[in-house]
Amino acid sequence: MDVTTLFILALGLAMDAFAVSICKGVSLRPLRPVHMLKSGLWFGGFQALMPIIGYMLGVQFESAITAIDHWIAFVLLAIIGGNMIRAARSGSEHVDDSMDVKTMFLLAVATSIDALAIGITFAVLNVNLLSAAVMIGAVTFVLSAIGIKAGSRFGMKYKSSAEMLGGCILIFIGVKVLVEHLEII
Repeated sequence: MDVTTLFILALGLAMDAFAVSICKGVSLRPLRPVHMLKSGLWFGGFQALMPIIGYMLGVQFESAITAIDHWIAFVLLAIIGGNMIRAARSGSEHVDDSMDVKTMFLLAVATSIDALAIGITFAVLNVNLLSAAVMIGAVTFVLSAIGIKAGSRFGMKYKSSAEMLGGCILIFIGVKVLVEHLEII
């Protein structure tokens, strides 16, 4: 996977954390720099960790799924992207202002489950895991910190748009993987 595709993938994966950070920013008064740092560390850390766990799981089954790996990547990315789009359209998510360990842990896990699935696809596509995990974690860190600030300033206006964009990006990357493997274009 080239650097540009990896960066775009990282953006797509970060959109859930960005959207939750916007919600947090809406509810945090007064906003402090430590809020942005906490959000970035929790979400960025888990987004970097989960692909590593997924990769380790994927390596265990790589030989059994090599012939259909492109289809697995496509299906996983399409499902994750579709779920993000569905969540964006429902608009029913509510997040309070708590940033305690329990709350942030649960939110970080919830927003990084898709990164776990991506880690599985990394194993079957032979992606450089370290660079991928660092890129995903760094992009998520930055977007989560920005999300806290944006939520504080602009409110819920962009939450659904961010999730919708993230879902579309993941679906696009799934189609790209499939097209490249099948050599359709």
